Amino acid sequence: MTRTRKFSVTTVPENDIALLKATQPPDQFVPAVMGNPDALHIGDEVFAVGSPFGLTASESAGIVSGLNRIYHPNKDLRLEKMIQFDAAVNPGNSGGPLVNRYGEVVGIVTGLLNPTEQNFFVGIGFAVPIDAAASAAGPNPF
Repeated sequence: MTRTRKFSVTTVPENDIALLKATQPPDQFVPAVMGNPDALHIGDEVFAVGSPFGLTASESAGIVSGLNRIYHPNKDLRLEKMIQFDAAVNPGNSGGPLVNRYGEVVGIVTGLLNPTEQNFFVGIGFAVPIDAAASAAGPNPF
């Protein structure tokens, strides 16, 4: 038996976000707990969760290195109010959650600053604050 899931999609290009909202989530679905990115301070522990290089359910630890940063992932896109952190970010982490030490989602990993243009971690990751994503999703996003 094949089961089809339905999703609604919202895109927010100015924040480099695409949101998928399941209209029929699985019964065992446990929503993420949203944290408050405004409560973050430089030096706070954060964890980037994702699938770097296809290695599913990976987590890397780091600290918040800066707040309200401007990030230019390419010449046509300027992202503002970003969370800067030093947890390892590699291809496959983008779109995953950035969580605080309590497991609350405080951001969505967007990418990394890599002036060498080589395909490996250099220590400067960026995340869109979760409140920016949640406001795009509308009421009760999770």
